[in-house]
Amino acid sequence: MNYHRVIGAILLYLDIGVVFVALFCFVALLVPNAFNGLGPLQDNLSVAGNSIYFSFVTLTTVGYGDIVPVHPFARGLANVEAIIGQLYPATLLARIVTLEIENHRG
Repeated sequence: MNYHRVIGAILLYLDIGVVFVALFCFVALLVPNAFNGLGPLQDNLSVAGNSIYFSFVTLTTVGYGDIVPVHPFARGLANVEAIIGQLYPATLLARIVTLEIENHRG
């Protein structure tokens, strides 16, 4: 596996986080009180910043707990992101190891 593919895989992982930022902002603006701790909805910059923070905390499965999804749809999105955050790096690592083993054999 070459350098460009690794960088591409990292960028895809970051893009997943950004897509969930947009989804979380969308839910927060459509459903008031969908999240606890996200900040006042009148301040769009605060909501966007806190959504970025929440998305990457969820994607990396750190889960500090200072922002909590309350609405069922918001919780479902957070669960999907956490699952992707676990499976994507594991699958990527397995693929890298498999390609490296194949390169050493042949």
